[in-house]
Amino acid sequence: MIEIKELYKKFGKNEVLKGLDLTINEGGIFAVLGPNGSGKTTLIKSILGMVIPQSGTINLNGKTIKKDWSYRKDIDYLPQIANFPNNLSVKELIKMIKDLRANNTDKDLELIELFKLGPFLDKKLGNLSGGTKQKVNLVLTFMFDSPLVILDEPTTGLDPISLIRLKDLINKEKAKGKTILITSHIMSFVEEVADEIVFLLEGVIYFKGTIPELKTKTNQPDFEHAIASILTDSYA
Repeated sequence: MIEIKELYKKFGKNEVLKGLDLTINEGGIFAVLGPNGSGKTTLIKSILGMVIPQSGTINLNGKTIKKDWSYRKDIDYLPQIANFPNNLSVKELIKMIKDLRANNTDKDLELIELFKLGPFLDKKLGNLSGGTKQKVNLVLTFMFDSPLVILDEPTTGLDPISLIRLKDLINKEKAKGKTILITSHIMSFVEEVADEIVFLLEGVIYFKGTIPELKTKTNQPDFEHAIASILTDSYA
């Protein structure tokens, strides 16, 4: 579904992606991992067309995304930090996003019920807690039913019950055949949902495969120690 070849991006003298090659197959949950500054966000924003690389190609379903904004209508994106207009109510924001995308979906009603946002619909976004804003963010992301979903740190601010509901939602969307791309620092969450992971370090892929394959490769008993082993070997 996503094919990336020789992707290179630098900001000033800082090389962020160093000729990265990556294929993400259609269907399933794919986690992009790595420490801060590893290139995760730049990779995600390159796929979204929000960052323009110096060289390399990104193809989505066999077609280049270069100079073609229309492919974005098939992507639902949850940013790590949602900057909502403080003066709008939750209900007004949802309607505005529907109008912008010219989509009359009613899936938002199901998601509002899932995350128990009914009591907050008439409240101003500026008065909401961080966790409640994240639930609104999730409603806006999943209500359009696109085939590719990109989630940047989706668990931020969520209480344990909402986290369980999010995991159930992600698996439900996967069952529809969607491709779900996730970045997260929460290893337990990744281990529960991801079919495959890629680990980035300083703009280079150090590992791509399943979590059991990573444990075997690093000879570690659990996921967190396997990730730590990559970091230890890399900085040794």
